[in-house]
Amino acid sequence: MDYIYYLLIAAMIFVAWAQISVKTTFAKYSKVATRNGQTGHDAARCILDANGLQNIPIQPVGGELTDHYSPAEQVIRLSQPVYGVASAAAVGVAAHEAGHAVQNAVGYFPMKLRAVIIPVTRFGSGAAIPLFFFGLFLSFGILVDIGLGLFFFSVLFQLITLPVEFNASRRAMAALRESGAYSEEELHAARKVLTAAAMTYVGALAVSMLQFLRLLSIARRR
Repeated sequence: MDYIYYLLIAAMIFVAWAQISVKTTFAKYSKVATRNGQTGHDAARCILDANGLQNIPIQPVGGELTDHYSPAEQVIRLSQPVYGVASAAAVGVAAHEAGHAVQNAVGYFPMKLRAVIIPVTRFGSGAAIPLFFFGLFLSFGILVDIGLGLFFFSVLFQLITLPVEFNASRRAMAALRESGAYSEEELHAARKVLTAAAMTYVGALAVSMLQFLRLLSIARRR
């Protein structure tokens, strides 16, 4: 029980570090201007068009690093530091989101699987812990099991998210390199930003798995 708790604390610290690292890495490589003057919007548009996805719009969205691709709406939304900014960091982030659009278009299985479990995950993320501890308090085993089951879907979601995110980054970097429009320095900067972002997903999975193991340990002790 103790070692799981300490590992969980370590994982949480890692997540905090990863989130700070993303911001600092993005800020650092935002200073690397693209030699061709392409912005995040331009990079994403080129990747989409090259894959026959001219129908997918790219829209600006508020906030910082709030960039995302919405499969349901078939739209890419880029934050202000990415959308109209001609930097290697912006290009890397935008290309990553375009990679998600390509995944969806080709029917990338992990992305399809993640979409299937999202409804359960959304419900379970809010209900799992209350049901688990309510079941312990009442000594009602079925509620404990339901709570654990719902929380497991959160772990599964994080696990499936890893290949989705890593694959999107691989697609992004391959597309940027194949375009021949970026220098090695720019490609290096884009990769650094995407690698830093990937660490946040690794940390989230570790935290989720350790939380599940901790709940399982508590249930078995009771």
